[in-house]
Amino acid sequence: MTILFSSPIFGPVHSRRLEISLGINLLPEDSKVCTFDCIYCECGLNVGHRTKHKLPTREEVREALEARLQDMKQNGPAPDVLTFAGNGEPTAHPHFPEIIEDTLALRDKYFPEAKVSVLSNSTFIYRPAVFEALNKIDNNILKLDTVDETYIREVDRPSGKYSVVSIIEGMKAFKGNCIVQTMFLKGSYEGKEVDNTSDKYVLPWLEAVKEIAPSQVMIYTIDRETPGHELLKATHEELDRIAALIEKTGIRVSVSY
Repeated sequence: MTILFSSPIFGPVHSRRLEISLGINLLPEDSKVCTFDCIYCECGLNVGHRTKHKLPTREEVREALEARLQDMKQNGPAPDVLTFAGNGEPTAHPHFPEIIEDTLALRDKYFPEAKVSVLSNSTFIYRPAVFEALNKIDNNILKLDTVDETYIREVDRPSGKYSVVSIIEGMKAFKGNCIVQTMFLKGSYEGKEVDNTSDKYVLPWLEAVKEIAPSQVMIYTIDRETPGHELLKATHEELDRIAALIEKTGIRVSVSY
């Protein structure tokens, strides 16, 4: 079968949070399709400028992934994790549940010790098939930058219908089989402050995290040039303070500076 789409599998790369990670991209390389248009993301600021491409089929993803895993089996390195991320929202792919089934089978065949991770914006967890697929993987990493919906609309900029309350309820339905991922940052964008490191944002978010009761919380900050040039990294001290608050709840936390 001829692969009709661009760079579906990339890496392996050393990830801040996921060690040696083999990325799986369910969108064409130059596509910018996402349910968020975050001002801090390399996918950001692309509303109205997204090119439309043919999405890879289930068969194309499976063939590309198996070819890469076969090569890594022969030549190394062994991946710690197979990660669905890339240029957008992986769970938006119409065959995401079936692709997860194939990925788990290929993982078991070639690198049974490797984990399967999906980084998502949590926007499709209400779909039963997506929910079921995410429940089967090792690292179901769900985004929740704050519980302040105004902040989310100004910084994460979700497309379509979005409800923080519904997202939190959807996360709670995993009954701990999830990881909450939160980006903390400072600075400003278009004259508006976007600092979510203060108690105004952190304490309500922490209460939501306690309700969700995830297996882990990942907190991090920007580590590359962003489309919004007045955005700033959260400091080590600020991230450590937030991490300490999480640790007091008994929930495991990792910090990426």
